[in-house]
Amino acid sequence: MSLSTSSFWRVGDEPGRRQFATLDCGGDGFALEGGGHLEQVTVAYETWGELNAERSNAVLVLHALTGDSHAAGPATTGHPNGGWWDEIIGTGKAIDTDRYFVVCPNVLGGCQGTTGPSSLAPDGRPYGSRFPVITIRDQVAVEVALSDHLGVASWAGIVGGSMGGMRGLEWVVGYPERMERVVVLAVGAAGTADQIALCSLQVRTIKADAHFHDGDYYDTGQSPREGLSIARGIGQFSYRTWTEFESRFGRDAQDDGAVLEKGHYAIESYLRYHGDKLAARFDPNSYVVLSEAMNHHDVGRGRGGVVAALKNVRHRVTIAGVSSDRLYPRELQEELTRLIPTAGRMRLITSPAGHDGFLIETQQVGDVIRGGLGERVP
Repeated sequence: MSLSTSSFWRVGDEPGRRQFATLDCGGDGFALEGGGHLEQVTVAYETWGELNAERSNAVLVLHALTGDSHAAGPATTGHPNGGWWDEIIGTGKAIDTDRYFVVCPNVLGGCQGTTGPSSLAPDGRPYGSRFPVITIRDQVAVEVALSDHLGVASWAGIVGGSMGGMRGLEWVVGYPERMERVVVLAVGAAGTADQIALCSLQVRTIKADAHFHDGDYYDTGQSPREGLSIARGIGQFSYRTWTEFESRFGRDAQDDGAVLEKGHYAIESYLRYHGDKLAARFDPNSYVVLSEAMNHHDVGRGRGGVVAALKNVRHRVTIAGVSSDRLYPRELQEELTRLIPTAGRMRLITSPAGHDGFLIETQQVGDVIRGGLGERVP
């Protein structure tokens, strides 16, 4: 089996719970929406629960920008962090692994085992700057191929937030015969100017790092980690809210230091911490590729526009937003609810945490998912 490699996760490292599927792309490789192609695609994924005899109980969980396949489970060898939705997935939880066979793949373009810029190209060198442009639609096409590999003809449910929600929308529009229900959290039908602006600034920050080398830094012994750290700080700012920052940090100095004497405000240290934490585990090229894929998100592209693409949806779609989300404000989820005939009413997750509320407010999010999967909400 051919495994993808990464500057942060390499063959020989402990894969943890990851499994790997090398997908058959046919003789001409895997054709991409932007005109490029990949000769081979490897997908890292994790599973929980058991697939029933009818293969009818599978649920696909789709992660956001810097997530990965480790959606549930403790931090352990191969997984430096606990599952990013550990309170959602498991026995008796919203996505009950006693009832469902749960699959979470690492996305195309990522850096945790799935083919991405840090993976080895056919010539044995990392793709780097040669990695082709990808879209959300391409990521879903790879997930469809993984579904075939796993023998899942139709998912009982597909659940995703943020970038995962983009993929959920592409599934329901592009592959309606492959699922029964979809839960989409904290996203819109297409990237907005505001979202594109923020992602573009983050991409420019990474590319401006002196160690970026046009994306071909893997053999230099250095990485544009400072650029990635700053980019993540910009992202973290957009994921949270004025209310939270003011109540948690205000104008407090870090460690009671004197900010006028080259000290730092607490909020500055917070953003630096989250930036450095991500830079220690994530490939800067993947951050660029995935951010640009999010900018290209548009379920209406090539389908006559967003209205035309969504008006014929016939599967049950549950839409939820976060009350304080300033990156993907509730107006975007209200639009989805209006345009999708089967969406019903929009669910609103009340939280001061902003966009990250779909990861933090696990009780409310769990209730939304239970209802979206057709279960009774306690």
